[in-house]
Amino acid sequence: MTRYPLGVVEHAFNPDDSVRASVRAHDLGFEHIDVRFGVDPETLALPVGCFTAAPGPQPGRTTTPAPSQGEGRWELAVRKFREAPGCLMEPWAGSVVNSVETARAMMAEVPGLRLLVDTGHVADWGGDPLEMLQFADHIQLRQGRPGCSQLHVDDPTGVVDFQAVLRRLDALGYRGLLSVEHFDRPELGLSLDDPLSWAMDLARHVRALMSER
Repeated sequence: MTRYPLGVVEHAFNPDDSVRASVRAHDLGFEHIDVRFGVDPETLALPVGCFTAAPGPQPGRTTTPAPSQGEGRWELAVRKFREAPGCLMEPWAGSVVNSVETARAMMAEVPGLRLLVDTGHVADWGGDPLEMLQFADHIQLRQGRPGCSQLHVDDPTGVVDFQAVLRRLDALGYRGLLSVEHFDRPELGLSLDDPLSWAMDLARHVRALMSER
């Protein structure tokens, strides 16, 4: 099985800023960290932004969540991502892109568009992460189930098979990066006392799978 570079999303280190989070990630053995705007992109996987943090998607190696559902939001996404070539879109359950079908439709409207695929988000909307991986230029790993995008890797209700994910990436010839993600976001109904320990548990699980022959 291919050994992919494994990183972590900076939200696991909140409230540390991006610079401090990158130091901690390095010390913990991660090979990169996904961060927000304002950190040297030469040393990190990619800056992660959102529509509320900037006027819109930024050109180049950045990523932004797909807009939430609502009147005119599909057209907003098409316009913004056409203006930002190279920016990755992150689908999620409540967004205008939340299925294989809507992903294909959006990519047809925005030539060259590629996705950041979060396995927890795909599980949350009831999809199959394996079907979304074909569109991914970057992947964030989380356990999830329909109606929940964040579970511990060992949760028996989780539906993400990480071994199957890695095998699918091998079959696709994937050449991108993987990052583990967990965060404490009570305002989103995702309270978590120790997101970093959950991220580390997931990282250990994924590294063990990648070491199998």
